[in-house]
Amino acid sequence: MKANEPVTLRQELGVASAVMLGLGSIVGTGVFVSIGIAAGVAGASVVLAIPLAALVATCNALSSAQLAASHPVSGGTYEYGYHFLRPWLGFSAGWMFLCAKCASAATAALGFSGYLLHGLGADASALVPVAVATTLILTVIVLRGIRQANWTNILIVSVTWLALGLFILFGVSHLVRTGDEHLMPFWPSETGWPGFLEASALMFVAFTGYGRIATLSEEVRDPRHTIPRAIIVTLVLSALLYVAVGIVAVGAAGADALAEATLAEAAPLEIVAERFGVPGIPSAVAVGAMTAMLGVLLNLILGLSRVLLAMGRRGDMPAATAKLNASATTPYVAVIVIGILVTTLAAIGNVKTTWSFSAFTVLTYYAITNLAALALPPGERLFSRVYAWAGLGSCLFLAFWVERSVWLTGLLVLGIGLLWHLVSGRLRSHAAVSLDPD
Repeated sequence: MKANEPVTLRQELGVASAVMLGLGSIVGTGVFVSIGIAAGVAGASVVLAIPLAALVATCNALSSAQLAASHPVSGGTYEYGYHFLRPWLGFSAGWMFLCAKCASAATAALGFSGYLLHGLGADASALVPVAVATTLILTVIVLRGIRQANWTNILIVSVTWLALGLFILFGVSHLVRTGDEHLMPFWPSETGWPGFLEASALMFVAFTGYGRIATLSEEVRDPRHTIPRAIIVTLVLSALLYVAVGIVAVGAAGADALAEATLAEAAPLEIVAERFGVPGIPSAVAVGAMTAMLGVLLNLILGLSRVLLAMGRRGDMPAATAKLNASATTPYVAVIVIGILVTTLAAIGNVKTTWSFSAFTVLTYYAITNLAALALPPGERLFSRVYAWAGLGSCLFLAFWVERSVWLTGLLVLGIGLLWHLVSGRLRSHAAVSLDPD
């Protein structure tokens, strides 16, 4: 290896491992929290908002898959923007990803803490300390390398899917006995379309965990074949799961009761499961929720650290964030920085606001993803450009259906990031000129 070449991460992940990482990122805060939030703004039609969000995510997934397959480096759309578009678009993608997902990670930590304390009957005043401690522990796990983190993730995903499988099984039995009146009106009324579109934007966030496979593409074996397969399998499995959970949750409790349980107790599926009248199922769902939150937090720390690594390599962040450990398995400085940021946000996080903010920033991120996919040379394109155009239009459309205060804040954050990019770029240019002996 040449002295000036950056040290790259070892390729340790196959299709199965990549799918498990994607599922660990998707099946978490979204299924245990966002369905209830979306039900509050769309009513029973949230059941339709789920597949619509999954359809939009599919278009984005195909763009992400072919980009990651043709350009397999850590950083996801941050790198794709630089490589196929313009530096400021690449930076914008990385910046929005960091902002959105740090907040989402903090929400997952708080969600885990809430379910744990609720299950133990403990005082809610311990919510923040438990969330902070959880973040620190998982940061240490990620510091030990992706192989150790992957085994932890497989265990977490397995427990979560078992719990949700029990929820669906006994929930369907409950619906057969009691009827499906809570699922009506199924189609959004004329006045309900804004709420339906907002719910679709909120549910879109729940499916974006597949992007973690792309951000880890430098560590995937045979990326051109592994990444598309892993992303598509991950998305199909998670979409089927979300639709099933949504139908059971809304059908059993009703949209209003589900939304109220989400805001008041932060444990909506556990409360819905209590209606089934089957001992042990609410507890099993609570355990599944806790493992899911752990899985999301673990995978977000992994993905965020790789984006920060990529930004450090390019000089958009301090060079220290690009340092790897001796075995080239972990960008340890980036992991520590992300751990500190998530821990800080966990101390002040608000679940509902954070989720809406994530919706806007993530939709912006994937709009840039689709732009990059449109710029792929024909020889590197795996799918029709139609999917990228559909993803681009859908992301830009849905982004502005969240609350106005949220998308205005998102635009402000984007502006601050671009200002930093401009100033830091000029400082680097000035330093380079000063060091030039000529």
